[in-house]
Amino acid sequence: MYFLRKLAGLYVRLRWGNLPEDVRYYYRDTYYCELEQWKYVVKDYFSKKKYKVISFDGEFAPELQFTLPFAYWHYKNGTLKETRAAKYTNELYFFSPKHIEEFETRTTEGNYNFELPRVLYSHDYDMSKWAPVPLKETYKNDLYVYDKPLLIIANRYNMEWDGPPLSFYSIEVLDFMISRLKDKYTIIYNRPKPQNITMDNSDVYDLNEFDWLEKTHPEVLLMEDIFKENKAGAKNFNHLQLMVYSNAEKFISIHGGTAALASYFGGTNLILSKKGPEHHFGCYHKLYPKLSGAKILHAKTEDEVKSYVEQHY
Repeated sequence: MYFLRKLAGLYVRLRWGNLPEDVRYYYRDTYYCELEQWKYVVKDYFSKKKYKVISFDGEFAPELQFTLPFAYWHYKNGTLKETRAAKYTNELYFFSPKHIEEFETRTTEGNYNFELPRVLYSHDYDMSKWAPVPLKETYKNDLYVYDKPLLIIANRYNMEWDGPPLSFYSIEVLDFMISRLKDKYTIIYNRPKPQNITMDNSDVYDLNEFDWLEKTHPEVLLMEDIFKENKAGAKNFNHLQLMVYSNAEKFISIHGGTAALASYFGGTNLILSKKGPEHHFGCYHKLYPKLSGAKILHAKTEDEVKSYVEQHY
């Protein structure tokens, strides 16, 4: 393992040495993941027995981007034996012969699982052991249907890179979007409370938008209220999100797990991402559309968000 990683690092330094160091190691990790997969050529393509145990306790975004499609590929390949992940993930791994919700929290260290075809960001998203997971087809339903087309605004207001929130929809931007779109769509606003999701190392802050929404835009539905009613009998908040999202074709989201989840359900997903390795590697144009065929619009500023809203929604 150590030798393979050093070999991958040497290759990257020789070929990509002119790149900034803070993105270069993602190239190394890509090659290292590819080298690791050679161990399983016989098991994956010749013996075809159920042997694969996939365990992941990293953040929500890489789980959706890489772990879940890797597990689904093994399921379709006939080689998936068991999956292990954080709590509230059973419905994501609906296809798994045996799924265990093993981890109480998500860790940054868990992102670096080199048993996957990819981890985090990459210059190469042409992955052979990766298959889009049909969450929309699985969870589409007749319960969360409204008079107008459904629009999900999925926000977050968390610590980013050990600093204050950077990419989020402020009350001013929310007011712009909702004022222009509420006559055309049934809008559901979604910013999960910490008790309803599996937390990682990012602190969640208070944007104070829920009281504002109730007073200023009472027609906007809150995902939290839909969960309290829970007319579909969802087993957890993630389960509810899958059912509601499956009935929507329009999404507005924030980079990270919020955007990755929204990209699983087709239609159009507008993502605000001001900063991150996703920009260098073109994740929103190369990876995210693969999740479901969704049309991805990447905005880097609030002004771009407003422009995309006017043009595409």
